[in-house]
Amino acid sequence: MAKISAKLVKELRDMTGVGMMDAKKALVEVEGDMQKAVDFLREKGMAKAAKKSDRVAAEGLASIAVNGNTAAIVEINSETDFVSQNEKFQNLVSEIAKAVAENKPEDLEAANELSISNGKIKEAIIELTQVIGEKISFRRFEVVEKDDNAAFGSYLHMGGRIAVLAVLDGTNDESVAKDIAMHVAAINPRYVNESQIPTEELEHEKTVLTEQALNEGKPEKIVEKMVEGRMKKFKAEIALVDQAFVKDPDMTVEKYVSSKGASVKSFVRFEVGEGIEKREDNFAEEVMSQVKK
Repeated sequence: MAKISAKLVKELRDMTGVGMMDAKKALVEVEGDMQKAVDFLREKGMAKAAKKSDRVAAEGLASIAVNGNTAAIVEINSETDFVSQNEKFQNLVSEIAKAVAENKPEDLEAANELSISNGKIKEAIIELTQVIGEKISFRRFEVVEKDDNAAFGSYLHMGGRIAVLAVLDGTNDESVAKDIAMHVAAINPRYVNESQIPTEELEHEKTVLTEQALNEGKPEKIVEKMVEGRMKKFKAEIALVDQAFVKDPDMTVEKYVSSKGASVKSFVRFEVGEGIEKREDNFAEEVMSQVKK
């Protein structure tokens, strides 16, 4: 077997855009022949798919799968929201969620190696990229565990544009847990309760609110009470259990779940594309650039 140098692997990677391991595998397969390695990757559809790697995939779907006391929430991205209506894409997202829930991989690299109906996840993504003609990417996932005396609440908004996986302790009533998942989807809290809010965040907010009150010209002796009230409101805005329950604003989320003999343990909320800087193409500038050529 020909010796495959790191330099050769890097050269093939630069030519095709595939990952280092895939480049090395291709070179080993063809005994170090660069052109044959490129052909090998093209035949596998990998080189062509890699050319799409610089595109921005900020659309797609999130999904949830439950396997006993384990559940998984995943996000698979595409370039346009039109792809989310594609049945093959929807099936792939569902299969990935199910595989993650069943196998509980440690990280994204391990998740991509999991097997589904048509091979490994990473291979299925490459294959679908070829079929659809858009960049498809497995962005993230989270595995959540629960005890026997607990319930998963899952909710998909707009078919998976927003996905929420909640866990309630003290009940097996999935409908109650789903109510909380729906609330989280709508209101988007950042923490379960006040104890999870970082001290630095609270101190920062308190400083800002104090300055605001002072700038309003309020006497210093009442500023403290004003800030105390505003801090309470701030905490309620970001802590789930202190929020007014969407289905019954007369009670808090905590009071609602308590009335069911339960408590909120955790939640995970995925909104497709959040945190991804989407490219905004300027059509007029694009046209003008072509005219000038």
